[in-house]
Amino acid sequence: MRGLSTHGFSFRCRQHLCPTPRAAGRALTRGDYKTLTLAALGGALEFYDFIIFVFFAPVIGQLFFPPSIPDWLRQLQTFGIFAAGYLARPLGGIVMEHFGDLLGRKRMFTLSVLLMSVPTLLMGLLPTYASLGLMAPVLLLLFRVMQGAAVGSEVPGAWVFVSEHVPNRHVGYACGTLTAGLTAGILLGSLIATAINKAFAPAEVADFAWRLPFLLGGLFGLCSVYLRRWLHETPVFAELQKRKSLAAEILLKAVLRDHGRAVIVSMLLTCG
Repeated sequence: MRGLSTHGFSFRCRQHLCPTPRAAGRALTRGDYKTLTLAALGGALEFYDFIIFVFFAPVIGQLFFPPSIPDWLRQLQTFGIFAAGYLARPLGGIVMEHFGDLLGRKRMFTLSVLLMSVPTLLMGLLPTYASLGLMAPVLLLLFRVMQGAAVGSEVPGAWVFVSEHVPNRHVGYACGTLTAGLTAGILLGSLIATAINKAFAPAEVADFAWRLPFLLGGLFGLCSVYLRRWLHETPVFAELQKRKSLAAEILLKAVLRDHGRAVIVSMLLTCG
């Protein structure tokens, strides 16, 4: 949502508010490459945290639901929790990116990684059904919803963040680099899951090894939060803040009013 809420608005800003720092013809600088690298790295780690759940869904289903229920129902509930993360993504995008447009891109960009890494770390430490009873799947669902909200903020927020940093003619390259980082996070998750399943016996995976990728992802995510402190606010938002030109209306309303067709097309492409 936020990418759509700011593409037309930010383009006008780039043309009229800050033509000098965002000159269309300049080459990418060392600072631009650093921004792209940190953004892509954080996105990769965040998508790793989001996707690692599905690779261990069978084990999680065995550990976090009553052993008396049928296997098909246990798997259905497990993947229902996995799907809850996707259902929370639009809400995270709408709410967090609204504040990103008002308070700053960098703040929400950093908060999204923190909101992802903490639940991932807690998942790795979460007691199972045998210890907590029904509270175990309830907490698992809560952490999954937090992950979904984080990804819903990260993806559109990251696209806008990098596109507002680089010159106009390099926006495609910047967004492509970031998207490659997101995809690399999914690949990393599959590689880590494969390595754990090969290194440990099934009983060991069910006992403790399934927790390792969650703990690893949570720790790496916290490192990414630290690294993002070196990023700078985008020139577009800094200029808007300087001129006190931040939008006062509800931005979602403006998106649907001014870019409704683009919203529908983007949703259809994303579903595809």
